[in-house]
Amino acid sequence: MRPVLLIALLASAFATASGAETASRPLRLDDLDRLKVVRDPQVSPDGAWVAYTVTSVDVVADKDDTDVWMVSWDGTRRVRLTSSPDGETRPRFSPDGRYLSFLSSRGGKPDQEGAQVFLLERAGGEAQRVTEVEGGVSDYAWSPDGRKLVLVGEDPDPEAKRAAEAKGDKKPKPKPIVIDRYRFKQDIAGYVGSRRSHLYLLDVETRKAEALTSGGFDERLPSFSPDGKWIAFVSKRAGADPDRSNNSDVFVMESRPGAPARALTTYPGDDNDASSPPVFSPDGQSVAYLQGPEPRDYAYGQDQLMVVPVAGGGPRALTASLDRPVASPHWTKDGSALTFLVVDDRAQYVARVAAAGGSVERFPTGKRVISAFAQGKDGRLAVLAATDAEPPEVHALENGALRRLSRHNEWLDEVRLGTTEEFTSKSKDGTVVSGLLVKPPDFVPGRRYPTLLRIHGGPSGQDDHAFSFEREILAAAGYLVVAANYRGSNGRGQAFQRAIAADWGNKEVVDLLGAVDHVVAQGLADPDRLGLGGWSYGGILTNYAIARDHRFKAATSGAGSSNQLTMYGVDHYIVQYETELGPPWKNRDLWLKVSYPFFEADQITTPTLFLGGEKDFNVPLVGSEQMYQALRSLGVDTELVIYPGQFHGLTVPSYRKDRLERYLAWYDKYLKSGGR
Repeated sequence: MRPVLLIALLASAFATASGAETASRPLRLDDLDRLKVVRDPQVSPDGAWVAYTVTSVDVVADKDDTDVWMVSWDGTRRVRLTSSPDGETRPRFSPDGRYLSFLSSRGGKPDQEGAQVFLLERAGGEAQRVTEVEGGVSDYAWSPDGRKLVLVGEDPDPEAKRAAEAKGDKKPKPKPIVIDRYRFKQDIAGYVGSRRSHLYLLDVETRKAEALTSGGFDERLPSFSPDGKWIAFVSKRAGADPDRSNNSDVFVMESRPGAPARALTTYPGDDNDASSPPVFSPDGQSVAYLQGPEPRDYAYGQDQLMVVPVAGGGPRALTASLDRPVASPHWTKDGSALTFLVVDDRAQYVARVAAAGGSVERFPTGKRVISAFAQGKDGRLAVLAATDAEPPEVHALENGALRRLSRHNEWLDEVRLGTTEEFTSKSKDGTVVSGLLVKPPDFVPGRRYPTLLRIHGGPSGQDDHAFSFEREILAAAGYLVVAANYRGSNGRGQAFQRAIAADWGNKEVVDLLGAVDHVVAQGLADPDRLGLGGWSYGGILTNYAIARDHRFKAATSGAGSSNQLTMYGVDHYIVQYETELGPPWKNRDLWLKVSYPFFEADQITTPTLFLGGEKDFNVPLVGSEQMYQALRSLGVDTELVIYPGQFHGLTVPSYRKDRLERYLAWYDKYLKSGGR
């Protein structure tokens, strides 16, 4: 071997070894502030660029900040386009590529709420605000000729307007809140009054917006037909009181003020009750959309891909045989097929099906999660892909292979993460359950570890092959982390998902305990040092589990509930309650059955940390307060942590870090220190 080549190889080996040493440090809690969240990829009309958003933490202001970025298709250039502290979301290219639009609340007027649409000319210059919708804009779409925007505008809040018009520093006294709707609460929105969201048509040149819809219905998810003549959207209008069901339908109307709306679908369940709009075929003759399950199963259903003629007629199901949830349909350029996302067992991938129907073609991408994608005019795909060790980043999907375009979390190269493995366990009743196991970075074979069962929420969700800071920080602290997709989770088919309907806290607990039995039997988990916990339905299942089993030495229950009877009328699930369980005065025994953790609280011996947001209307804080009070009354070690001003999800970065710190402290106290 030539000396020069030998030296080069030695230098390369040394660099690799040095890199390994650099990457030897474990994950730390402070790293949470370094984590960048990438979302919403959009391909430019010429296919040369992909726009997307990056959310980072402003540590000084203790808030999240979202900015718009672009990366070239070859991945060689990356440009940050916005840097406003107010944040920017929903980047969209104009059809001619001249503008990049986005939503932002920057520079808002005193009498305006929410975000407005801004246009950034790609040739250069500052972004210009082009809308003045008093209640704010929540969504929008470009017309094919680039001359119009269809907006989803919110009705203004009368109280906010009164406050803005008040003279001096004295704010007017709030008026009483008058409730007259069946479904009167919503997390984040609060008490739901008469305000609605409607469609507006904006002329980009004159910046004049005209109302397309009005009245007592909400409209959302608009999209234009290829010729710009029609707008498709989603609305709940069926029945005397649309609040009493989850029946949403797809409508079309001409893109002009005063045009009537015509329903394309009449299915009694959800039509396109998702974040992706109905989309016209390239010839404008059909609309593709998502159809949910039967009304009784809407909480446990999985959407399937449908196509309906614009001229009228019955819809066709394209993925009925798939038995997996689908999302985000896009037509191919020639209209011969549709591309979409599929949620599968511990993964999520891109697939395609012919518009005429047939078998579903999967784009193989391995054990990872493709959470979003955009399709260029020439068919190229930009996707948001994540793995167990990598947070979501923008990739090009070409010939079934991924090519990474964005790199916003390179700091993870210096961190030694845990090892994530798949497992399957068998429950007492024979049900096979899929899960993930995260081993500590310094895992030693043959040693039993303190083990944490972390339970996902939903229940219609799953633990999958996407980076989880929570799982990794717990593994870095020396815990074996178990994530089991119990019955009720998606990705395993409709029957698996709806198996828990009207039977909460039964089969899920059987499956979760079966997963724990599995890792104990494998010689991995220390049976004397077991903990568990979760948030939302994960917190609810934590309460169910500790009321049924005494093996756990510590628990954390976030945003949970146990006395389900007292949730009636205080959260935003009234339609599900009456559809699935029936009114309490008609099915009292069933309501008491699913409330067993509260009424059998004297069976609980596990020290439990309860947490929740002060303003949570999804699973109100009262659910955790009741359980905290019960365990405190019974003399079981417990603590209650309330995050001020927070809803169901924590939005303040320091609170998110605090929550993880408290998890670790609570588990360490009872699983490592013998503190029981």
